[in-house]
Amino acid sequence: MELLEKMIGEVNDVLWTYVLIAVLLGLGLFFTIKTGFVQFRYLPEMFRVLVDKRTISASGKKGTSAFQAFAISAASRVGTGNLAGVATAVAAGGPGALFWMWLIALLGSASGFVESTLAQVYKVPEKNQYRGGPAYYMEKGLNKRWLAIIFAVTITFTYGLVFNSVQSNTISLAFAGEFDINKNIIAFILVILTAVVIFGGLKSIANVTQYIIPIVAILYIGVALYVLIVNIEQIPDMLSLIFANAFGIQQVAGGGFAAAIMMGIKRGLFSNEAGMGSAPNAAATAEVSHPAKQGLIQALGVFFDTILICSATGFILISAGGYEGSKSDGIQLTQDAFSYHIGDWAGIFIAVAIFLFAYSSILGNYYYGENNIGFIKESKIALFIYRLAVLAMVVFGAVASFDIVWSLADLTMAIMALINLYAIAKLFKVANKVLQDYREQRKAGKDPVFYRDSLDNQEGIEFWGRDQTTEKES
Repeated sequence: MELLEKMIGEVNDVLWTYVLIAVLLGLGLFFTIKTGFVQFRYLPEMFRVLVDKRTISASGKKGTSAFQAFAISAASRVGTGNLAGVATAVAAGGPGALFWMWLIALLGSASGFVESTLAQVYKVPEKNQYRGGPAYYMEKGLNKRWLAIIFAVTITFTYGLVFNSVQSNTISLAFAGEFDINKNIIAFILVILTAVVIFGGLKSIANVTQYIIPIVAILYIGVALYVLIVNIEQIPDMLSLIFANAFGIQQVAGGGFAAAIMMGIKRGLFSNEAGMGSAPNAAATAEVSHPAKQGLIQALGVFFDTILICSATGFILISAGGYEGSKSDGIQLTQDAFSYHIGDWAGIFIAVAIFLFAYSSILGNYYYGENNIGFIKESKIALFIYRLAVLAMVVFGAVASFDIVWSLADLTMAIMALINLYAIAKLFKVANKVLQDYREQRKAGKDPVFYRDSLDNQEGIEFWGRDQTTEKES
């Protein structure tokens, strides 16, 4: 196991140091400029679309509502990355890692807009739902089914299996540290709870996550804000420390600069998933009148995840101190920080919160795999085997070591992101044309409705015909 971990670590060093960081930041900046800074200019529009009454319920329609699709993707985003991932980044890369998490979120939200808009454009209507995502736009937009299959296999392995082991590992660490509960007991409980929902289908996942995530997130943010308000006088010093560590000469000379960048971007991507190709699978299921609407909602999810929740966790960790050289792993560092500020009960609260966050992430991750297995071939046997594999990896994560599950996650995440970023770069003109169509209709005072004949090249687009849209122009 140690040899495997070492080999994975060496591959990760090459991918993250020389390839992925440059691609993520470079494409994020490119998309930001070419879309006219969509993630900043359209921030009020994101909230308008999210709370529009037609995004709240998909009753009587195909698929999920835009809000439910947001909840599914948030279920995958909000979880261990926000609590355990931030702690790992700060411990390994110093406070400056938080700055790089912010940067990858600010630029990455443009990538998130592009990939989720494309997912809507190339979605496929089925009997009572839609399917879509990177595999679909790779096949239909790029006309490369071979690449689509590679991606489908990669995301199924990454999310359904590896990332779910990270989630169960984090739950196990949190409960073992706080309640001294045997890891095997945690594994058993998680398997039962996961099996009940994943055998219930997409609607079951949407119904669970749309209630769990908002409630737990509000509770967590509330407690975090309380801690920050009580320690508000420390915030200027913390900001100064974060920026000093992100760019400081001492950090550059000591090698901490590179560690801050790498850990910040690694854990930032793990948390917000912008450009990785995961959120588009949920975005494609939404019932909306225009693809850009779901693109905007998913871009908002990146801000919600990193700028709000990750920042709150990071500030609390930094103000508590003690993360350098600590023997605690991931979530235990966050528990220690909260307990330092508000007492021992906070460790229990974090354990319960991470259980709900990570459990909902397991459900969201599972759906991404199911969606892509369906893309490769509709097979009840393959789906059943996949479900059993998911449950097996939940058990593995709960009892495995902290380092091996995170190393595997970094490796598969890098491969998956590179494939997806290549595809959305090639298809960017389509997404930008859709955004222009949305912008023109909004300027005309309309609630935008999209038709595929507004694009010069309609090849591979099965939906969005004038006889298929469910809403009429106002």
